[in-house]
Amino acid sequence: SLSLSLSHIVSLLFSLQYIHISLIILYTISSTMAEALISLLPLNLSLLLLILLSSSVAYRVHSFGEKTVLPLHKFQWKQQHSAIPSCFSQKSRRENGATILEMKHWDYCSGPLNDWNERLQKHLISDDIRVRSLQFRIKNVVSGQTQDLSETQIPITSGINLQTLNYIVTVELGGRNMTVIVDTGSDLTWVQCQPCKSCYNQEGPLFNPSTSPSYQSVSCNSTTCQSSLQSATGNSGVCGSGPPTCNYVVSYGDGSVTRGELGREQLNLGTTRVDNFVFGCGRNNEGLFGGASGLMGLGRSDLSLVSQTSTIFGGAFSYCLPSTEAEASGSLILGGDSSVYKNSTPISYTRMVPNPQLSTFYFLNLTGITIGGVALQAPSFGNGRILIDCGTVITRLAPSVYKALKAEFLKQFSGFPPAPAFSILDTCFNLSGYEEVNIPTTRMHFEGNAELNVDVTGMFYIVKTDASQVCLALASLSSEDEIGIIGNYQQRNIRVIYDSKNSKLGFAKETCSLV
Repeated sequence: SLSLSLSHIVSLLFSLQYIHISLIILYTISSTMAEALISLLPLNLSLLLLILLSSSVAYRVHSFGEKTVLPLHKFQWKQQHSAIPSCFSQKSRRENGATILEMKHWDYCSGPLNDWNERLQKHLISDDIRVRSLQFRIKNVVSGQTQDLSETQIPITSGINLQTLNYIVTVELGGRNMTVIVDTGSDLTWVQCQPCKSCYNQEGPLFNPSTSPSYQSVSCNSTTCQSSLQSATGNSGVCGSGPPTCNYVVSYGDGSVTRGELGREQLNLGTTRVDNFVFGCGRNNEGLFGGASGLMGLGRSDLSLVSQTSTIFGGAFSYCLPSTEAEASGSLILGGDSSVYKNSTPISYTRMVPNPQLSTFYFLNLTGITIGGVALQAPSFGNGRILIDCGTVITRLAPSVYKALKAEFLKQFSGFPPAPAFSILDTCFNLSGYEEVNIPTTRMHFEGNAELNVDVTGMFYIVKTDASQVCLALASLSSEDEIGIIGNYQQRNIRVIYDSKNSKLGFAKETCSLV
């Protein structure tokens, strides 16, 4: 009968409604599982549900902003490794006048580890120490204060053997391979040297200047010692006893320190030779350097590698920071020929904001942030008080900006079980029951319409490898007066181009790979 047919239709529609809602929820958890379930249904019913699901997913994205799928099983850190890759056999090549060095994540070059959870947690502690010391250093420079080295140090957390969460490259110094941490927030390049009074454990032999025929000491009365060293480290050179060597000291304010003398040596960056390269020969070193040979300073002073190689590379360099997967390799490119980049989106440039008091750092003018296409409102946008730094891990934002970002993110990323906050990260979730999640896109906007589209792998920090504690990988500064920092976690799979000669910095999407 007609009434019976109508009742069947109504019942069917109600059934479809509940199945439809269930599939939407399932799709949020795993699109693969939802599509597999639909394939088990009769063909005509499957087609109807696929149409309904597609329209609902499109509506959900439209309603809650732009989202990107994050496959958690690929994002998690691997617990075991059968073999640790060597960091002393990194690849390099020269192409179209540019030198390309392989860039690796130090964690996969520092030996076997049984407890990733412990290491991941220590990374945040060391990052917090670095940022606190950086803010302390900036505050002192701006205020014109100078303090004794011992007074500027912040004690390292007692009993914790901290490691570095930074990126490394291999260079050749005096004919010997050296694996160094890449740092745009420092100027002086240095390595540990023999004989060493006090050195941390490093992988591979220490540099021995006495066995190198091309090594020369820098005189204590030279301009390099008395002027350039002051601008690079904040400390003038001191004449050593005996030979008139130029003794240096660099304090990173977190308990990390290197002391030694300046020297000149032949530096090979891949196949590119740099003669008379000024570097620090460290005899007394301690702190957060992991097992690396030393540090490569990519800041802006006269002693930075960028300045010392400006006649070769024109003051330009770029990098693409890989993810934390063991097989992932990025690249550090010295030289500004964009034809060697592998970017998938056009490069957008913004100007470097000049700051004479803090000339080492690369300052930018952050004009806005969008979360899932929604623009945040905050008073501190457009004040030119944020720097980009590959040595800091987690991006730090002014409290007003972070508050607005957190609120909008939680509005769009709702319905997930919460997890306890950890260290500097206060927005955490328990995603252990999810195969993948859809997270709101994050875009940072800069003067000149430049954009940094944060890669999906740079949005969440997995504190526990089973994903039971996954946190938004952004943090707030202590006050509005502090300087914002764009950290390396949010720079993953982005080609970041530094052009010091033309005082501009560019961003482009790139899946980091040396191949």
